[in-house]
Amino acid sequence: MKSGAAWLACAEPREVDGFLEGLSDNALASLPWLFEFWALPHQLPPEGDWKTWVIMGGRGAGKTRAGTEWVRAQVEGANPDAPGRARRVALVSETLDQARDVMVFGESGILACSPPDRRPVWEAGRRRLVWPNGATVQLFSAHEPEALRGPQFDAAWVDELAKWRKAEECWDMLQFALRLGPHPQQVVTTTPKNVAVLKRILRNASTVTTHAPTEANRAYLAESFLAEVQARYAGTRLGRQELEGLLLEDVEGALWTAATLERCRIEAAPKLSRIVVAVDPSVTGGAASDECGIVVAGVVAEGPVTQWRAYVLEDASVRGGPADWARAAIAAMQRHGAERLVAEVNQGGDLVESVIRQIDPLVPFRALRAGRGKGLRAEPVAALYEQGRVHHLRGLGALEDQMCRMTVAGYDGKGSPDRVDALVWAIHELMIAPAARHLRPAVRGI
Repeated sequence: MKSGAAWLACAEPREVDGFLEGLSDNALASLPWLFEFWALPHQLPPEGDWKTWVIMGGRGAGKTRAGTEWVRAQVEGANPDAPGRARRVALVSETLDQARDVMVFGESGILACSPPDRRPVWEAGRRRLVWPNGATVQLFSAHEPEALRGPQFDAAWVDELAKWRKAEECWDMLQFALRLGPHPQQVVTTTPKNVAVLKRILRNASTVTTHAPTEANRAYLAESFLAEVQARYAGTRLGRQELEGLLLEDVEGALWTAATLERCRIEAAPKLSRIVVAVDPSVTGGAASDECGIVVAGVVAEGPVTQWRAYVLEDASVRGGPADWARAAIAAMQRHGAERLVAEVNQGGDLVESVIRQIDPLVPFRALRAGRGKGLRAEPVAALYEQGRVHHLRGLGALEDQMCRMTVAGYDGKGSPDRVDALVWAIHELMIAPAARHLRPAVRGI
């Protein structure tokens, strides 16, 4: 559903003029302060009997404005002197300075977004706002959880919870303080990070969420900012977190972490000695089938084999039948000038090569058979990453998500790690198999 602002932006000039002329002077003066008219969908509270509303979004997605307007909706009544739903509200940020500068005095903070007749008074010595109707907002620092021991509230706004150092302790103290009124509620505005307290809150049955990427709020962001951050971070795991506002989890014992993958990222690959396309085929097709992992990688094979470096160029994985992934794999070879296509044949056997040759009878093909489990097979590849010998180009976010859920014991995620399997086969073909032939001629496969 479009907001009023979105409708105005799309409407014909005569429709806009007609709308504005139809408003009374009082309604026209009130229009800039009616957040429901201007808000984006993710900025409006969900319906239902919830305790916690988590607004997760990318940088600049409008989270602060949503928190500000929710607080206003709680404390303001029908007129400036009328009571609202809440009379005592806690505002908690990482530091008091951040609470004051962002949540109170910021461009999307409470003072900037309050109409003149309902604007609260800032009492600096008491670190609080006081509304004309007597409602108060008290500021707290997440560095001082004990400050929440004693006060009591009927509402709270928590900002950037995912970066608090004492998040668990502070959150727990806040829950004990939310004990006034018939139904205390709280809003959390945060860019997501893989922290335990946020994941625990999201799992709670009384929690509701809304989500939006940075792009959703582009009308209120500088074009130069969007261009810069998208050029720098689009297609990266960090970008998926900071721009798309997605919660990306690292599994305990994972062979790869987000930090490892960020360190291996490069802008462009050098001239490569060899390029291969690796396929982890899905034998069946249809909407319910697993994806077919297709990964393109190359190697700079200069000097001793122990000094070679690999570069992951593209994740071309697809969902579909055998003919679909075979075409996608051959197309990837053509795009990158790959010299060989390698594929696991444990499940499909001769069918895998047969399907590929139906598309291109002359494609250079090597069948690979797995002798160990997925986790054990991936371990030596992960070791090459730790040595800094494998690098990633941008655009590999879905692959990297799977990598951060792969452990020695197996894959800790939904479905099959098809993209990771294809990656492992590619690096095996480019780095591990040549090293095994050079150092241990008797070793076969992995």
